[in-house]
Amino acid sequence: MTAKPNRIDVHHHLIPPTFAEAVKEKGLSEVAGASLPHWTPEASIETMDGHGIATAILSLSTPGTFLTGGSEWEACDLARSCNEYAADLVSRHPGRFGSFAVLPMPFTEQACKEAEYALDVLKADGIVLLGSTDGHFLGDPRFGELMAELDRRAAVVFVHPNLHETSTQLGLQAPGFLVEFLCDTTRAATNLILSGTVERYPRIRWILAHAGGFLPYVAWRLSLANEIPHFALKAPKGVLHYVRSFYYDTALSPSPYAMAALRELVPAEHILFGSDYPFAPAIVTDMQTQALEGLSVLDEATKCGIDRAHALALFPRLATIPQGDDSSLAARVKHALAKPVEALAERIRDR
Repeated sequence: MTAKPNRIDVHHHLIPPTFAEAVKEKGLSEVAGASLPHWTPEASIETMDGHGIATAILSLSTPGTFLTGGSEWEACDLARSCNEYAADLVSRHPGRFGSFAVLPMPFTEQACKEAEYALDVLKADGIVLLGSTDGHFLGDPRFGELMAELDRRAAVVFVHPNLHETSTQLGLQAPGFLVEFLCDTTRAATNLILSGTVERYPRIRWILAHAGGFLPYVAWRLSLANEIPHFALKAPKGVLHYVRSFYYDTALSPSPYAMAALRELVPAEHILFGSDYPFAPAIVTDMQTQALEGLSVLDEATKCGIDRAHALALFPRLATIPQGDDSSLAARVKHALAKPVEALAERIRDR
């Protein structure tokens, strides 16, 4: 744990009361094979204080606001409610929270309106989009108007995975968040490149969750698309150029294997800290921060940049916010008491 909170966490979820109620009404007890965790702003701040996180940029996770059995207007109302709740948290906890506004995808016209309201009125730090919604991946032409709107605003867009219907029909034993989430991100990122979306809308800054899924590992293979004329026209700078233009968070991916691949592929400045709290509970946040701090594949300057400086390039408003004092006594005591439990996790830490 760092002595003074300074990290900027770009992958930190909120679960607004209206979202929890809507999910319950639709009978959705799980998210990608994991139970919807209990969450409060106070719990987030306590975990942040215990793990050196000064600011968390909040985002809604899968399945977004277009819930199974829901309607377009319900998705719009839920998105507005979640975004106003997040804006209120940012206001009530200065410096501790930022927000990625959720949009009522896949309804492009309404998504544009909500993006305008969230960015202009609520002053959200960016937008969160799922890799796919209702079977439609980012890069689909139907989202062209939204991409143009986000490009005009040079928006930061955080791409979080969802479960595509093909993933839910495989019959695998593994819960969706273990493998299929990574497929969704990789598919979305690939489609953004090969559809020409990244080339046409170059002012959008994209952050890919979970170190980009499998994208870094298959980047060279994907670059073979450069030899296919149709894709060469849509991605004229070459696939690897666009892969390197993305930003990547470290959430649930702090292993030396993943970080070594990512560090070899992209500029160090494009790697950002992410925790995936509360879907990754506090004990996993501890495992992640310790793993990152102990990596030998990253030098100390890069580690410091991942903690804070790299994110400041995307969110300069956070540079004017004091990094905060030492973690509260309560947080430090609780963190110390958790050590015996964390010791049990050592068996699975070497991964």
